[in-house]
Amino acid sequence: MVNTNTLAQMAEQLDLGSYLYLGKGIAKGGGRNLKSLLANGFEAVLGAVFLDAGYDAAYHYYLNRYRSLPTPAQDENFKGRLQQVAQERFGQTPFYDSEGARVGTQREYTSVVFAGAEPLGTGHGATKQEAEQEAARAALESLGDRAVAPVTPTTGRAPRPRKRRAPTPRTSAPVAEIVSIVPEAEPEPEPASEPEPPSEPGRSRQFGEPIE
Repeated sequence: MVNTNTLAQMAEQLDLGSYLYLGKGIAKGGGRNLKSLLANGFEAVLGAVFLDAGYDAAYHYYLNRYRSLPTPAQDENFKGRLQQVAQERFGQTPFYDSEGARVGTQREYTSVVFAGAEPLGTGHGATKQEAEQEAARAALESLGDRAVAPVTPTTGRAPRPRKRRAPTPRTSAPVAEIVSIVPEAEPEPEPASEPEPPSEPGRSRQFGEPIE
């Protein structure tokens, strides 16, 4: 009785999304229709009834709103069920590869569930949790689990199976090129010339004696 889908349906009956105070970004992205926000808003209303009129009033208010639903939502834990099935059959715990992309003015998440190298199921949703739940449900259907009712296919984008992404290798830092600078050899000094022998002292032309 108390789950996200049921609380969101009750909030939709009250048009509670129109009264949510949201930022411009999430409002443009379809935040007023998100099940998680609608469920939280209805819980806030229920809390206000409890504080104002007490437990009995809040209990009967919730019960009356629940009975007024045309088809109460079923909020099965597909991820928990898939974990049990995957451990029994494969001995492994499933894990999810989820990505978000903007489609028009809204954001859509795609999730692929693995139990090994091969994908088991793909799901789409407005939130990461919804996409993973849908992926788990699709995986349970592919494994033939009878506890899951088949889902009526929609006209939306067909899921595209993906393989597990390989980890991106880390690139090593570029090795700096070492350049050796060799100084030019200095030219060898020329050998000093031998001093010329002193010339013989000259002689006087008049007396033929050497000049001091």
